Amino acid sequence: MTKRALFAALALITAMALLAGCGPRGPETIKIGLDIPLTGDIAYVGVQSQRAAEMKVEDINGAGGLQVGDQVYQIELVIEDNESKAESAVAAATKLIIQDQVLAIVGPQASKQAVPTGEVCNEHETPMISPWSTNPNTTLNRPWVFRACFLDPFQGPVMANFITEEFGYTKAAVLYDVASDYPKGLAEFFKAAWEELHGEGSVVAFESFTTGDTDFSAQLTKIKASDAEFLFTPQYYNEVPLIVKQARELGLDFPIFGSDSWGDPKTLELCGEACEGLYFSTHYAAEGAVGATKEFIDRYYDKYGEVPGDVAALTWDAMGILLQAIQNTGGLTGDIAADRRAVRDQLAQIRDYEGITGRMSFTEEGDPIKCAVIVKIEGGKFTFYRQVCP
Repeated sequence: MTKRALFAALALITAMALLAGCGPRGPETIKIGLDIPLTGDIAYVGVQSQRAAEMKVEDINGAGGLQVGDQVYQIELVIEDNESKAESAVAAATKLIIQDQVLAIVGPQASKQAVPTGEVCNEHETPMISPWSTNPNTTLNRPWVFRACFLDPFQGPVMANFITEEFGYTKAAVLYDVASDYPKGLAEFFKAAWEELHGEGSVVAFESFTTGDTDFSAQLTKIKASDAEFLFTPQYYNEVPLIVKQARELGLDFPIFGSDSWGDPKTLELCGEACEGLYFSTHYAAEGAVGATKEFIDRYYDKYGEVPGDVAALTWDAMGILLQAIQNTGGLTGDIAADRRAVRDQLAQIRDYEGITGRMSFTEEGDPIKCAVIVKIEGGKFTFYRQVCP
């Protein structure tokens, strides 16, 4: 072969290699963003979320990776602290989408952060799945946003019906944080459901406070004078113990009921004997769990020395649903916009996913159809009392 022919052959090979390199290639690593509160009012919610997400990723990567089409990928979590604040959650999501180029986002957890973050993810056409946000506005008119939990329009009537059927009460009191989307929304849904059952005016006290308040004596004094038979308070683990203990100190010895925001190990730790015998609605009950749910609980306990709360279980399910949707794409192209759309489309088609918090299929709004659980705090544990399904 002449030198000229040799150079021509080498040039052709080089050009072909360059052209091959210009085509889209799937990344060897899939980045998933975690937008969670690691500081602020509900920091322990974020701690549980991170633990559960990391456990899921350890399982996938430890088994060699995630098979998507004909390629295997390692999963990388990109974690951002949203500081339990709406504006920080939005900033975290923006960074994850634009700078970190994540394929999808898991979180935020609380509705106060999830609702505005959902708007950002929808605008940037990036799939988002909130494990724990039950406010309807999280997914409303946002085809790129999903959740792994039931909604407050379902949870409110669940508790109204349960209290009516189980105890026969007719006069309710409600205490909630007016500055936070989740408790405000759920308080209103509960009020509407209660008045539908018992008539207008049957919620004899509808008292509010603002995020960060720690003295509830004024509101509880009004509730005491209202002739209410019980109190419903859909608040977080940092507030429930204060509310319950202050109510007892004021002589309010009637039952106090809660919602899924109670389902955190810190509620038990901080409230102790004061919360014994109380009920709340939530997503799963650790005590008495079987099958895959018990396996998760046992592994979590062995690793972290405590029983996982519902937010940990829901994060595990949210991660599982997302990874299933990624696999269902049949292959990634390396074009982040196209791959995000493919994942979104597959999320919308999930049917009968068997999670540790129950079986779920998604509606057109990105909401799962699933059951709720009534839990009783008994013997210092969250014990299963009843299941309520749509």
